[in-house]
Amino acid sequence: MKKFIDKLKNIWSIDELRKRIVYTILLVLVYRVGCYIALPGINPSRMGGENTGSKGILDILNMFAGGAFSRASIFALGVMPYISASIFMQLAGIVVPQVAKMQKEDSGRRKINQYTRYLTVIVTAFQASAYVAYLNTQYHNAIAENYSQYLFWLSTVVVLTAGTLFVMWMGERITERGVGNGTSLIIMVGILARFPHSVLQEISDKNARGAGGWLLFLIEIAIFIAVIIGLILLTQGVRRIPLNYARRIIGSTNAAKEVSGSRDFIPLKVNSAGVMPIIFAQAMMFIPTIFAGFATSDTAQGFAHTLADPRSLWYNLIYAVMVIAFTYFYTALIFNPTEMADNLKRNNSFIPGVKPGEPTANYIATIMDRITLPGACFLALAGILPGIAQLLGVTQGFASFFGGTSMLIGVGVILDTLQQVESYLLMNHYDGLMKTGRITGRTAVNPSRASA
Repeated sequence: MKKFIDKLKNIWSIDELRKRIVYTILLVLVYRVGCYIALPGINPSRMGGENTGSKGILDILNMFAGGAFSRASIFALGVMPYISASIFMQLAGIVVPQVAKMQKEDSGRRKINQYTRYLTVIVTAFQASAYVAYLNTQYHNAIAENYSQYLFWLSTVVVLTAGTLFVMWMGERITERGVGNGTSLIIMVGILARFPHSVLQEISDKNARGAGGWLLFLIEIAIFIAVIIGLILLTQGVRRIPLNYARRIIGSTNAAKEVSGSRDFIPLKVNSAGVMPIIFAQAMMFIPTIFAGFATSDTAQGFAHTLADPRSLWYNLIYAVMVIAFTYFYTALIFNPTEMADNLKRNNSFIPGVKPGEPTANYIATIMDRITLPGACFLALAGILPGIAQLLGVTQGFASFFGGTSMLIGVGVILDTLQQVESYLLMNHYDGLMKTGRITGRTAVNPSRASA
């Protein structure tokens, strides 16, 4: 405990890091307060809050928005439109050569960021219109009677668009002047905001069972900790490819100096796709349910019920297969072994025993395919764990933290933030957060660049 307190004192003693942490906390508090401010013309007492029982894709949106979606808050759409626009621009860089060229230049990246903001406004306007239709259908009684339909639509679209842009702005400010990735932090805070209520609900459920219920709760906590450890290993797992640098001549002709080659490695992540395969698979699982809702046959209704039940065998089997397939698909989109081989060749580096150029690209691609399989299988297991937990008697709210999107995002964001904090400690000649080695996040952190 004393060492933990000393670490906190070291963190607080760094002036710049202290300011960044305080700045981050203040903006996060502003976001959480905004999640409870209702839209104009909405009576929040008639919305039902967290207990609306939304299912399917709406439940995912509500989770990413920190419950603001179900409260009809000014931040109801959260940062999802911005994330959708960012993914679209990322995929455009793969398909459109002009966008790919812009991504390699500083001025081009600034233009892409600007285009992403413009696209965010368009996506938010469409989603806000759909949200108005959702409120008119599901919660018509919560809308004030003296509001005309057109005025309510206009005010809601304007407020939701402004709210999303404000959340996007806060995320960018946290990234530049705070600690960690701002957008990811906002999503994580929204997700973890449900955790205390879920734990209390689980305690209440187990308390009703007597002494045996408390024993089950302790076992659940132990499994929960084991799941977190497994997700950390999945997030940090890498396959290191050895790398050598050729000898170089430095200096003029009269004072030439030969520098011997150095050794390094290429870290290939076991899970390069992150949480995106789970999000894609969840979205695809809801499509048959939507179409089956228009069918009248009992077979179609039964099929829809099976795919909507995370405790069913067919749901978990199809879901796991889709996660594995999307992991390979998304990894192929974001990972380019040919470009990596060309960069190695330009930097006079090579993999021992492998010729530069195409053989190097084939070698890297083969290794990536091999390590993606266990990574995809573990990711699929993490995706179906919440359904298995529900099947074993865990309440739905607490079961959602036994893996899935919630904990994958939470673990990844916390690791990234701790990595940046540790970088500041090491820069100021303090010990790191861990004795066994440095914390490895999902992305490399450069504090000097962050503070620029």
